Amino acid sequence: MEFRPCIDIHNGKVKQIVGSTLADQGDLAEENFVSTQDAAFYADFYKKDNIRGGHVILLNGKDSAYYNETKEQALLALKTYPGGLQVGGGITDANAREFLDAGASHVIVTSYVFKEGKIHYGNLKKLVKETGREHLVLDISCRKRGDTYYVVTDRWQKFTDEPVTEELLEELSSYASEFLVHAVDVEGKANGVEKELIQLLGDWGKIPVTYAGGVHSFDDIKTIKELGKNHLNVTIGSALDLFGGTLSYKEVIDYVKKN
Repeated sequence: MEFRPCIDIHNGKVKQIVGSTLADQGDLAEENFVSTQDAAFYADFYKKDNIRGGHVILLNGKDSAYYNETKEQALLALKTYPGGLQVGGGITDANAREFLDAGASHVIVTSYVFKEGKIHYGNLKKLVKETGREHLVLDISCRKRGDTYYVVTDRWQKFTDEPVTEELLEELSSYASEFLVHAVDVEGKANGVEKELIQLLGDWGKIPVTYAGGVHSFDDIKTIKELGKNHLNVTIGSALDLFGGTLSYKEVIDYVKKN
């Protein structure tokens, strides 16, 4: 297990939000934390501690009036910590190279691949051709419908018809070097993790997978380690003291390294 940091950017500011409340209409979201620092501050923070593989997420769509401000912040973070951060949000084969050239180690993609409810293999192959498998992370963030987790797209607002299964992970792993999985129903709520999803991801565990969503205690980190069979990396957002929470960033790093 590794700790993977995050820099979520919405309306041009570093924020922590409740993931299920994000809406394109009006660029609205329920906010847990809005930073007075820019994205470079957090990138430099992670750089000094040599914490790699964190994700920078642009939470505004390209049609948003705030998109350019959000993109500027993302590029600032990448410039500050070249090679240390991944970037996602509106990535396609047309702009992936721009972000990689700006310093991203990987691009993170959902909506361009999971299009109109299905996997769009044409777009996926275009991406791999542009980035190489080694620089591509597929975001298979999901929400539960009935007893099944389904991939969600467009800033977690739209359900696809693709259930998160070991078969899906196996199929997509031939195209990507890592997966990022937000448990969207608990994202930003700091009220416990999705144990069933963690177990599913851990049982498969063939390439690096980063789990995000609901972590609010060291017991949650322990649960991810145990149910995930030590195959999963962990991201913590709203619960971290960097973002106004109660969990100590330094203690989390120490805890993950020791365990």
